[in-house]
Amino acid sequence: MAPQMAELFVALLHHPVLDRRERVIASAITSLDIHDLARSALTYGVRTAYVVHPVPEQRAFASTVIDHWITGQGRVLDARRQRALRLIEVVADLDEAIDDATLRAGARPLLVLTSARTNEGLAYDVLRQRIEGEGAPVMLLFGTGFGLAPALAQRADVVLSALRGPTDYNHLSVRAASAIILDRLRGR
Repeated sequence: MAPQMAELFVALLHHPVLDRRERVIASAITSLDIHDLARSALTYGVRTAYVVHPVPEQRAFASTVIDHWITGQGRVLDARRQRALRLIEVVADLDEAIDDATLRAGARPLLVLTSARTNEGLAYDVLRQRIEGEGAPVMLLFGTGFGLAPALAQRADVVLSALRGPTDYNHLSVRAASAIILDRLRGR
């Protein structure tokens, strides 16, 4: 029997995020992000993965992609993708994601900000122990574009240490970064 772990949620935020000049923007949703986040979420036991965007047309696009694989022609092509995409919820803002996760888990999740710009932060092994031991829900916040806007750091309960490789280059795609972080927190 697998050990009891805290319920884990993921929020992929497209606003407020930064552009390359560090201006606050809303970035576009990509179908690749939806698919890859869903597949990582299913692999690592995420309860729900939220795709967050304030623009109704962008949310409609995301829903169209998801519906294609759950109820449309895609369901015939690859049932594994259908299963993964069922974990995705498309919402307008972070508050909607928090409220939904709170309803699902029965308690407000600990908000964990991820960032490539963090010089200091909570170590992965410390957060992993918390997830494995305490049982309170956790929501990882991932940003698109050039990362989450500074205002989100004020809302977060915890800032996670940045991923660092052996070089000074540090600009992973959100798909790669989220997969690595999920593996560090939930991998065997």
